[in-house]
Amino acid sequence: MMTIEQKRQREQVIVSQMIALYCKRKHHHRDGLCPECQALDTYAKMRSERCPFMESKTFCSNCKVHCYKPEMREKIKKVMRFSGPRMIFYHPLMAIRHVIESRREKRKMGEKT
Repeated sequence: MMTIEQKRQREQVIVSQMIALYCKRKHHHRDGLCPECQALDTYAKMRSERCPFMESKTFCSNCKVHCYKPEMREKIKKVMRFSGPRMIFYHPLMAIRHVIESRREKRKMGEKT
């Protein structure tokens, strides 16, 4: 079984890689992140660190409480919409694991309600 800290770390890695892919392709930033994407990455990590629901959820998209500020939530949605389908080409194992775990979590949530 995965510890809460391991789950938190894995979520942060996935989000950071998605932001990096978005920045590289949309902002044409080759080395690191542009200031806007760096701010989003820092914000996402901070929200993950403070998440009180980490032990009961897999990813933020499966959480009933959305704790991002509206502006940041829109930015992360853009990143996810763009990077999500492309992750299979850049990080295939991570992408497949993410899809499987998300579906499993959504099924579990559906059974509870």
